Formats: sequence, structure tokens, C-alpha cells
Amino acid sequence: MTTALIAEDEPILAATLAHTLQALWPELQIVATCPNGVSALEQSLALRPQVLFLDIKMPGKTGLEAAEELAEQWSGPQPFPQIVFVTAYDEYAVQAFDRSAADYVLKPVSAERLARTVQRLKDRLQQQAAQGGAGGMEALIAQLRALAPAAPLAAVEQVERLSIIRAAVGNTVRMIPVADVVYLEAMDKYVNVVTADSEALIRTSLRELLPQLDDKVFWQVHRGTIVNASCVLSAVRDEAGKISLNLKHRNEKVRVSPLYAHLFRQM
Repeated sequence: MTTALIAEDEPILAATLAHTLQALWPELQIVATCPNGVSALEQSLALRPQVLFLDIKMPGKTGLEAAEELAEQWSGPQPFPQIVFVTAYDEYAVQAFDRSAADYVLKPVSAERLARTVQRLKDRLQQQAAQGGAGGMEALIAQLRALAPAAPLAAVEQVERLSIIRAAVGNTVRMIPVADVVYLEAMDKYVNVVTADSEALIRTSLRELLPQLDDKVFWQVHRGTIVNASCVLSAVRDEAGKISLNLKHRNEKVRVSPLYAHLFRQM
């Protein structure tokens, strides 16, 4: 029996998807229906379903964010699940998913379209079993990487590059040259600006900050971390295949998401 998890914040749509799936795939067991991305991630790690249907726009975490975090945290003998993204009909979204070769279904769910997805899933699960469970995570990472330039899907306006970061520390406003930054770390509604000998919080998000940085110097290595590439001493892969960075002037290690592991392959 194949197991599946549905993550959808609209109860009627979740019920419709489950009902249609069970009609098309009677042997499919839906082990959980989650109302948000946080619950989807937690339940996926706890229940280890073989297939995930992730709504793109959910509270807490989007479907893309949940998929990326799942790739970071997945471990153990079970093969990485097959993922189908669920999205409202949007020309830009459909083009982005087509370019990435990611599987998706559109809202409202069409039984005919879902039937094609079910057949593809059966074929992929059979192929995955024949390969000893390999390939699922690599395929997802390739798809997420292809989708990344399209999120947000609308064109991003060019913005002026930052040269100084102004950070309030008590009653003082520190002027931190961008060149002095070792890495930037997301912390709730703030970003922690880490230099060789200090840290300071600024009230912004990495998403807002990233376009203002030179992407040849500042590399995103995790959904919550941007590093100054000139401060990276080495990238170390552990026995589980996860990569961490050793940095100049700092003792802590910075974790690299599988989505960005390609940045540290040998040239």
C-alpha cells in the first residue's frame, strides 16, 4: 500500500483532493491532512509518507519552503517522498513549474489531470523501488533550484547595492561596512548581521536584503543564511552527506542546504 500526505489550508479543497485521489487510486492510504506548511513538515518527518501533495500558498510555510526543509532534515532508510505541488491557476506559476519539470496539479482539481499525475507517481515509485530508493531527493533539489529564480514569480526590480548596513545597538546606530560582514542569518522578523568580532540585529528579512547584495560575493547557502564567499575557508561534508562551512574569524559552522550544495562542488 502506498501512503500519502495532503497539505492544504482550505478544508473543502483538501477533502476534494482526498476524495478524488481515493477514487483514482483505491490502494492509496492518506495518512494525514495538514492545514499549514509547519504541520506538513512535522507530519512528513514523523509519518514518512511516500507521496506528498503540497499546496504552494499555506500559512506558516509555503509548499516550496516545506519541501526544501524536508530535504534538509530527511534521514534514515526510507526513500525520499515523491512531491506534487498544488497551485491555483496562474500563468506565471504554470510556466515556472513547466520549466522546472516539477509535477503539479491546478486548483480546482480536475479528475482527468489528477489521473495523469497518479500514473506518473506510480511509474516513479516503481522506478524508485527498482533503484533501491535513490533519486527522489536529487530530483526535488533540481526542481526547487529551477523554481528559485521564479520566486517571486514577478520580475524583481533592480535595486541599489548596499555598501553600509545601519544597525541599532541600544541607543547607538552602528554603521557596518557590507565588506565586513561574514554572514547574515534570519531570526524571526530580524536578520543577525555577523562580522568578525560582533553581531547586530536589523529589522528586515533576508528576502528584502538579498537583492541589495552583490551575488558574486554574498551567496545564499540556506533559506535562512547568506555568507560572504570571501570568508569561507572550507566546505566539509559529513557521513550523512550534509555540508557545513568553516569561516574566517568565526568558530561556529554554517550549515548548507542541499539546494545550495552545488555551490561547493570541486571545480
